[in-house]
Amino acid sequence: MNLIDLLKRTESKTLEFKRDLSSPNGVLRTIVAFANTAGGVLLLGVEDTTRNVRGVEEPLAIEERLANLISDNILPRLIPDIEVLPWRRTHVLAIQVHPSSVRPHYLKSTGLEGGAYVRVDSTNRRVDRELIDELRRFARGETFDEQPMPECNSEAIDFRAASESFATVRKLKRADLDTLRLTTKHQGRKVSTVGGMLLFGNQRHRYFPDAWVQAGRFRGTDKTHITDTLEIKNFPVRTVEEAIAFVQKHSLRGMEIGDVQREERWNLPPVAVREAIINAIVHTDYAQHGAPIRISIFDNRLEVENPGLLPFGLTVEDLLQGVSKLRNRVIGRVFHELGLIEQWGSGIQRMITVCRDAGLAPPVLEEIGARFRVTIHTTGIGAPNVDKTDQAVLDALAEDNGLSTREIANVIGLTARATRSRLLKLVERGLVRVIGTGPQDPRRQYFRVG
Repeated sequence: MNLIDLLKRTESKTLEFKRDLSSPNGVLRTIVAFANTAGGVLLLGVEDTTRNVRGVEEPLAIEERLANLISDNILPRLIPDIEVLPWRRTHVLAIQVHPSSVRPHYLKSTGLEGGAYVRVDSTNRRVDRELIDELRRFARGETFDEQPMPECNSEAIDFRAASESFATVRKLKRADLDTLRLTTKHQGRKVSTVGGMLLFGNQRHRYFPDAWVQAGRFRGTDKTHITDTLEIKNFPVRTVEEAIAFVQKHSLRGMEIGDVQREERWNLPPVAVREAIINAIVHTDYAQHGAPIRISIFDNRLEVENPGLLPFGLTVEDLLQGVSKLRNRVIGRVFHELGLIEQWGSGIQRMITVCRDAGLAPPVLEEIGARFRVTIHTTGIGAPNVDKTDQAVLDALAEDNGLSTREIANVIGLTARATRSRLLKLVERGLVRVIGTGPQDPRRQYFRVG
C-alpha cells in the first residue's frame, strides 16, 4: 500500500483519515460502513481536515488494540487487513476493509437497527429498515424488482401495453412475461413481480406511488423561480420519451452553418440527456418511499436525480471506468431488449464522450443523502486561468514525484517565500495538493492535482 498515493487523495467513499484512536466508535462506524458499501481504507495517524501526518506512537500496540476492538464490537465478524506504514520517524496504520459478502455488518452495542452504517461520499450514514433489506438482498444476489407480489396475479400486468412497447422489436407472447420475469410462480400461482408491476402494472401507482418523474424548468441557477413543470406518470418505457421531450423543449438551440446545410445544435447533448434519464429509471431504488425521480433544468445545467445510492460495491470512480451493476434486473432486461440500453456499463462513458465532443465538462456524478444525481453543465470549459509563473509551477509538478518549496523555487526563479505564497493559492484553488506534518514542516511536498 502506497502511503503517498493515499495522502494525495481527499476523503471519499473509500478513504478516511483519523488522527488517532481516542474515539474508537468513530473508527468502528467507518469500518462497518466500508464493509457494507464498497470497501475502503482508513488511515490512522492523519488529521482528517488538514491531512497533516501526525503518526501513531507504539504502532504494534495500537494495531493489536484495534484488532481487538473490531473483533469484540462488530457483527457479523469482520477481519480487515491492518498494515503499519513507515512515515519519516513515525508510522501510520492503514486499515483496508473489503466489501463484505455477509452484509449487513453492525455495531454490537446498538444492534442491527441502530448500528448498521453505509458510506455516502465521505460520511457514514446510519441505515434504515429499507436499506437493511437492500443490504440483505444484495448479499443473497437478489434484486428488489425480481421479488413476487403475492397479492397481484398475472392479470395485474397490462399485456396490451407491454405488447405495444415490444411491437417494433418482436411480437410478444404471454409466455414471454415469464421469460422476462414480469411474472413468476409463487406458491403454485402465477403472480406479478415487482418489476412487472413497475413496468406494465395496471395498478403500479397504488403499490408504488413514488414511481413517477417530476420535471421542472427553473429560471436562474437555483429553485427559487419555476417557469414550467410536468408530472410524468406513464409506463416507464413511455416516460423516457416524455421526459426527453420536456428537456428538449427547454434546451437552447443554435444553428451551425456549414457548406451545404444548417445543423441544429442543442446546448444539452441529446445523447447525454437520454442516457441520464434512462439510467435514473433503470437504477432507481423503488423500495424507497417519499420522492420521485426528479429532472431539474436551470440556466446553466441539467440535474437528473433518482432515489437510491449506487449499488453496493460500486463507486463513482467505477462508473467512470465503465463498471456497472444492475440494481433492477427485470427493468434492465426489458430496457435492453427494447434497445434503450445498448451495452451494460457503456451509458456513463457515452455521456462523457458526447459532453467532451460538445466542449462541455464531463457529467458530475454524486451521491446526495439517499439519492444519486447526474449533473450536465451547459457552459463550456477551458484550461485553468493561471499566469506564466503558476503554469511553470504546474509544469514542474507534472512528473507526479512531489517537490519541496525550495525545489520549486529553483525551477521558477523566485524566493522560497514568494514561491510558498503562490503554492498556497494554488492549493486553495484545488490545483495543487500538499503532503506533510503541518504548515511548519520544512519537508512538505507538493503534487499537481489531476
